[in-house]
Amino acid sequence: MSLAIETEEHKALRSAVAALGKRYGRDYLTKVIAEGGHPDELWSEAAKLGYLGVNLPEAYGGGGGGIAELSIVLEELGAAGCPLLMMVVSPAICGTVIARFGTEAQKREWLPPLSDGTRTMAFGITEPDAGSNSHRITTTARRDGDTWVLTGRKVFISGVDIADATLIVGRAEDARTGRLKPCLFIVPRDADGFERRQIDMELQGAEKQFELTLDDVRLPADALVGDEDAGLLQLFAGLNPERVMTAAFAIGMGRYALSRAVEYARERTVWKEPIGAHQAIAHPLAQSHIELELARLMMQKAAFLYDSGDDVAAGEAANMAKYAAAEACVKAVDQAVHTLGGNGLTREFGLASLITASRVSRIAPVSREMILNYVSHQTLGLPKSY
Repeated sequence: MSLAIETEEHKALRSAVAALGKRYGRDYLTKVIAEGGHPDELWSEAAKLGYLGVNLPEAYGGGGGGIAELSIVLEELGAAGCPLLMMVVSPAICGTVIARFGTEAQKREWLPPLSDGTRTMAFGITEPDAGSNSHRITTTARRDGDTWVLTGRKVFISGVDIADATLIVGRAEDARTGRLKPCLFIVPRDADGFERRQIDMELQGAEKQFELTLDDVRLPADALVGDEDAGLLQLFAGLNPERVMTAAFAIGMGRYALSRAVEYARERTVWKEPIGAHQAIAHPLAQSHIELELARLMMQKAAFLYDSGDDVAAGEAANMAKYAAAEACVKAVDQAVHTLGGNGLTREFGLASLITASRVSRIAPVSREMILNYVSHQTLGLPKSY
């Protein structure tokens, strides 16, 4: 596969998903959000067409592709104005981790319904005091006979209200060293002691954010995903796809905003010519297009490396892709609003809400500053300050 030129299969996938997105569009998602609902119709149709599980193994009902294909799906839905945030979480993070490290029973139970959209899974890693430092996670898992007992808190966890289970990152004691090591557990939504509280967000989205409390949540031994001694490897196997998919989310949003601005600049006439004829309008839009294309190229590189099994190189590229896409998205949205002037702040044109939404990709799942730290230390070899 060439990184610079997409395969015919990828082009066909883009075209097909774009057609689906066009049938729903921004108005559909805005209506769903206003009514406090979820984009169930789009989710179900995308699943039936095989888009939600395109990255999961064929043996378990998936499409047999990779993150490259899944990122195309999310980007194109975003470019149509109706991205599905839970794609980042359910098939990309949770589906990938279970497909790579789950037991045969876990794969049979979860991968087919994750692929066909009949079940979803949330992902719980972020904690109130740990931030981006996964080594400071305080949610603990202790053995009690043939069961596990989880205790702790999580915050800013997406879609827990609609998820059938949450893949929780906890820390268990290493019998040899006594140190705590990360482990992943599947926690059913109705587990005793597993409580959620919705966080009141200024950002309006179909997927709500929650704070989770795990108060001695007792789980069977088979709730543990993979090898408890390889938890860190398994964790990062899920975080790299998360960064690639966040990049896809941001690039799609940026493309949507840019397309609205270009359409407006072609038609809006104040003097003799449409405002798009003026370089003060045209050049910033052209610059945004270039930056979004560059971000997409890095995203494609990251997906290619990940799907090829090069986790180390994929980690670097995925962080860079997420950084580049977030910056390009914020600038594209900002320029789109400026292009429309006062109209850019009206509900009719649907861009004002993106001013807040575009910032999410700069903050989550990891801040741009932490990505710069990663590149400083891992790529450039500079010393750490922490």
